Amino acid sequence: MDNQPGASAKSPARVMPAIARVLMGLAFLVFGLNGFLNFIPQPKTMPEGAAAFFGALMKTGYMIPLIFGTQTLVGALLLLNLFVPLALALIAPVIVNIVAFHIFIERSGLPIAIVFLAIELYLAWSHRKSFLPMLAPKTKPGV
Repeated sequence: MDNQPGASAKSPARVMPAIARVLMGLAFLVFGLNGFLNFIPQPKTMPEGAAAFFGALMKTGYMIPLIFGTQTLVGALLLLNLFVPLALALIAPVIVNIVAFHIFIERSGLPIAIVFLAIELYLAWSHRKSFLPMLAPKTKPGV
């Protein structure tokens, strides 16, 4: 084994978080921007439950822009490798809702949703040291 500095920098374990981060960043940037620019064709028909769900989100007047804005911001942060733990925390509820939507309303996209849940969990595990202070049972302000 070569113990020179940088020798392990090319190992798969070192590049996998970057690959996962870029993959997730691209997906959320593209789908977030699509929410504003509509460049991906929408399905001609939508199951009744899915149509009702999206209709309700649209009627709020703020949820759809909030969701797509969050996806766009998180996608950009992940691609730029900036504030990655914050980006992962921001996108977690979106991913949970995507998975729940595909479990309870429209099962067709469930495999992809599970892939992105797995990527989210993998990246959160990769950045677990950043989350430790947030998971402390008791803290003091300003400390």
